[in-house]
Amino acid sequence: MTKWTAADVPSQEGRTAVITGANTGIGFEAAKVLAARGATVILGVRDVAKGAAAAAQIGGNVRVQRLDLTSLDSIRAAADAIRADFPGIDLLINNAGVMYTPKQTTADGFELQFGTNHLGHFALTGLLLDMLLPVPDSRVVTISSVGHRMQAAIHFDDLNWEKSYSRIGAYGQSKLANLMFTYELQRRLSGKGKTIAVAAHPGGSRTDLVRNSPLAIRLAYKAIGRLITQASSEGALPTLRAATDPNVLGGQYYGPSGLGETRGAPVLVKSSAQSHDVEIQRRLWTVSEELTGVKFPV
Repeated sequence: MTKWTAADVPSQEGRTAVITGANTGIGFEAAKVLAARGATVILGVRDVAKGAAAAAQIGGNVRVQRLDLTSLDSIRAAADAIRADFPGIDLLINNAGVMYTPKQTTADGFELQFGTNHLGHFALTGLLLDMLLPVPDSRVVTISSVGHRMQAAIHFDDLNWEKSYSRIGAYGQSKLANLMFTYELQRRLSGKGKTIAVAAHPGGSRTDLVRNSPLAIRLAYKAIGRLITQASSEGALPTLRAATDPNVLGGQYYGPSGLGETRGAPVLVKSSAQSHDVEIQRRLWTVSEELTGVKFPV
């Protein structure tokens, strides 16, 4: 089989895609390809000025929507605005994220990495899902990470890391939650509509995601980063394949094909055994609904 590339993305004419965190990194690269293939792309960004600059670079039919995933009020306002402007959504790509941040909380008091990477996207998806359900081949694509295997667990006794804090552990929890959310969402979608839930990860991509990492990690990244990472345009390929390949099935997970899944062409990959624990998936879903106040129509 030939390597899957951006050239394999089929026409997106008439389709509408919402991408969070799309003013930079792999979200920007994914938006650029989708717009070039004819999609209407909505950039969900915290900084509207940066979003406008990104939209100008991308070209095509691109809109900018203010969206701060650290605020449930902002998420609800963004969802309302999208609902007012569009009749339906073909693709929701939950891409934005933070990594290895110092201990901080969101506007609603959630630990920043869990609140942004998981709860923010959980809430956004729940508020927009009924716009996807009637649309043929609509998809929710959520971006996880190889970090879902690193010091990762769902700490139900301390989801917000109030007792102690580990940057790596909190990031691992959030990325594990992204996968568990995808798998539980797909189970709820099965047989109930035209929408599927898929996950992807970019491997090691050269973006500014490491900016909040401890100094030792930033120095190591600077020293050997190019040996274990790929350009953000390549890092976006698993996202694009999950979002557009007609052969993708609900509940699948895509990532790079190379050693350690750090780089390479996008292929179907496996997630940790823990991520497939149905009992934890369901418990996480219930807790996420309680914390965000968002109920899903499935």
